[in-house]
Amino acid sequence: MKNQFLEEAKRELVNGHSKKRHPFRYFVLATNENGKPMQRTVVLRKTLLDLSLVFYTDNRTQKIKDIQNNPECSALFYNPKKLLQIRVEGKAELITDEGQIATYWHTIQESSKKDYTTNIAPGTPIKNPDNVDYNPKENHFCPVKLIPNTIEYLQLKRPNHLRILFSRIDTDWSGEFLVP
Repeated sequence: MKNQFLEEAKRELVNGHSKKRHPFRYFVLATNENGKPMQRTVVLRKTLLDLSLVFYTDNRTQKIKDIQNNPECSALFYNPKKLLQIRVEGKAELITDEGQIATYWHTIQESSKKDYTTNIAPGTPIKNPDNVDYNPKENHFCPVKLIPNTIEYLQLKRPNHLRILFSRIDTDWSGEFLVP
């Protein structure tokens, strides 16, 4: 019975990157910066067969430093129409294989590629937001893969909410019901 909910979570995560307006397209990524939780919204770019999640960032961001210092992360997805929340916890890994990086880079719209070519790092204070300089000859593109250890499924419904924690053991997933 629990497997149908894991399958639904998989479908929703795949739809998050394959259907442009799906609410799972954007998710909240939490990292740890010196013992302090840091959250930001990122774009789900791919859900791999092992349920790893891929997102892109600039390699000079604080989230990259956070991941390098502590790869433990969590991702939070919410679908307001279905009242469905999926929480994924695992380890983030920077994708360093040049072939994979090139493959992901080619999936980005040309107009969006400039987001990875600013002369100064994201988060750097500036006086005027209209005066950001770009260097199209150099990019700081970094795909990141979040490899899940657990996936928590929470369906808000009446008469009873449904909450299931799925844990990965090697390549298999085991689920247990939790009090919502």
